[in-house]
Amino acid sequence: MKIDNSLPLEYRTEENRFRITGFWLFLGAEIVLFATLFLTYLVLWTRTGSGLTAQDVFVLEPVLAETFILLTSSFTCGLAIHAMRQGLKKPMMVFMGITLLLGASFLGIEIYEFFTYVHEGLTLQTSAFASSLFVLLGTHGAHVTFGLLWGIAIMIQLKREGLNETTANKSFIFSLYWHFLDVVWIFIFSFVYLKGLM
Repeated sequence: MKIDNSLPLEYRTEENRFRITGFWLFLGAEIVLFATLFLTYLVLWTRTGSGLTAQDVFVLEPVLAETFILLTSSFTCGLAIHAMRQGLKKPMMVFMGITLLLGASFLGIEIYEFFTYVHEGLTLQTSAFASSLFVLLGTHGAHVTFGLLWGIAIMIQLKREGLNETTANKSFIFSLYWHFLDVVWIFIFSFVYLKGLM
C-alpha cells in the first residue's frame, strides 16, 4: 500500500481517496432523497383537511434550540477533524464526544416535539401535511440516530487502534456526513418551520 505523506492523514492512501470520492457520490444520492421529501412536503403542506395546520403546532423556541445545538455540533465536529490533522488524539476524542452529546440532545428535543404533535392531535393519519412532515423530520432524525451510532463506533476504534490512515479516513467521512445533516436541517428550519410560522 503506497502512502503519500505530503497529503493529510485521511487522504494518504489511494484506497482512502477512493472511499472519500465514493462517499461524496453517496451524499449525492442522499441529496436526491431529501430533495424528494422536501418537494413532497412543499406540495402537501397546505393539505390539512380539517386537521391542524403548521401554525397550530409549530413552536419556535424548541426549533431554535435544535438549530443552535446542531450548528454547534457541526462546529465541534470540525474542531475534531482539525485536532485529527494535528495528530492530537485526545482533543479529537473530546470534540467527537461533545459532537455526539449535542447530536443526542438534538434528537431528544425532536422526539419530545413528535410526542407533543401527537398529543395535540397531529399524527401520520391526520392529513397529507402531517404525513409529509413526519416522514421528512423522521428521515432526518433517523439519519442523526445512525450518525450517533456510527460516531460511537469510530470513537471505539480510535480508542483501540489510535490515530492512523484508516481511523482518520473513517473520521473524516463521518464529518462529511454530519455536516450534510446540518445543511439538511438548515433547509428544514427555513422551508418547514419558518415558512409554517409565517
